[in-house]
Amino acid sequence: MPALKKITLTVTAAAVLSSLVLAPASAAEKDKEKDKQPQPNHVMSSVGGEQLSKVGTQVNLGPGAPVLPKGLTGRSWIVADAESGQVLAAHNSHWRLPPASTMKMLFADTLLPALQPATLTHTVKDSDLARLGEGSSLVGVKEDHTYTVHDLWLGVFLRSGNDAVHVLAEMYGGMPQTIAAMQKHAEELQALDTTVVSPDGYDAPGQVSSAYDLTLIARSGMQKKDFREYAATASADFPGEKKKGKKRETFEIQNTNRLIAGDNGVDPYKGIAGVKNGYTTHAGNTFTGVAERDGRVLLVTVMNPSADESHAVYKEAAHLLDWGFAASGKVRPVGELVPPKSVDTGAGTVSGGKGAQPAAGADQGSGGQAKAAHAAAARGSGGVGVALAIVGGVLVALAAAVFLVNRRWPLPGLGRRAPQD
Repeated sequence: MPALKKITLTVTAAAVLSSLVLAPASAAEKDKEKDKQPQPNHVMSSVGGEQLSKVGTQVNLGPGAPVLPKGLTGRSWIVADAESGQVLAAHNSHWRLPPASTMKMLFADTLLPALQPATLTHTVKDSDLARLGEGSSLVGVKEDHTYTVHDLWLGVFLRSGNDAVHVLAEMYGGMPQTIAAMQKHAEELQALDTTVVSPDGYDAPGQVSSAYDLTLIARSGMQKKDFREYAATASADFPGEKKKGKKRETFEIQNTNRLIAGDNGVDPYKGIAGVKNGYTTHAGNTFTGVAERDGRVLLVTVMNPSADESHAVYKEAAHLLDWGFAASGKVRPVGELVPPKSVDTGAGTVSGGKGAQPAAGADQGSGGQAKAAHAAAARGSGGVGVALAIVGGVLVALAAAVFLVNRRWPLPGLGRRAPQD
């Protein structure tokens, strides 16, 4: 055999042998990398359906359904239909994780009905801001200055201002009462993975929620007109310092939700209507969003993506929304968003698997404020018009477009260190 032919055969055989040896090794390496990914350290709840208690990605693709986006790195995520309550896909959705400022959704859903009217004012005392966490995100609330409730809620939703949260909590009756009311409201919503320690979402031992719970909370909040308006606002004027003899100045604040405001590498998401983003060192980046397309409304939550790229939480949320709109009607749900405990579905109990509680007529809240919140939720149980006008993701004017967010139950009959949310 000619020497050149021998060399050629030897090289070819070596290449084939290498592919046979290295291919399994490559697969093994991938499995090893997968094993390195954090996994839930507790048995996950089956509220909403047994499949949601399973570890890993849950999706039931039907004929013509698109595959899930590649490269998703969130420790936990969920995509659900806001109207029907069907969960289209999920990944460790009941994993109890630090929520960062997405906890502010529960804060707002609990307190908004009680702190009325929006023109109600409060003069800030030093004690109102005494217990802010180090490095907290702030909107710029100042002692001895007066603000309306409307001003403060804009500070909460747009700038994720922990200072605004603390002032509103004091207006409600103080931190202990606020935390107790939030916890009871979470239990009423069946957000049973949620433990409230700090109402602003600042890192605190034992404070957790889950992608499933945050989606439940967002769905409840979106039943409230003022919640919807604050969550969808792209920018607003906020009261500045009051100087003697001069008209009080204002300064512009912009929504830190990049799917509304956009940023380098992130375009505003068409049809976005809120709701809340967050970041802390312990929680990483978290985000819950709601968007409408062609009359369909989807909710998405992503918690703590591991991707190194900038704004990964928004990009992964946008990819999941795109998938959800394309997959609607082509997948079999993996679960559902359950109704509040006090809503009678006609069967005597609410759906949701293990952890679901019997329907109760008695209010689960704290005093008149919580009762008002739950009554408002019950009134919206059959569906409520959500007035939004989103052009390229930027709010132009409310009431220019309308879609319904119906509850599942029937009608009666970053270069520098980011601030800590």
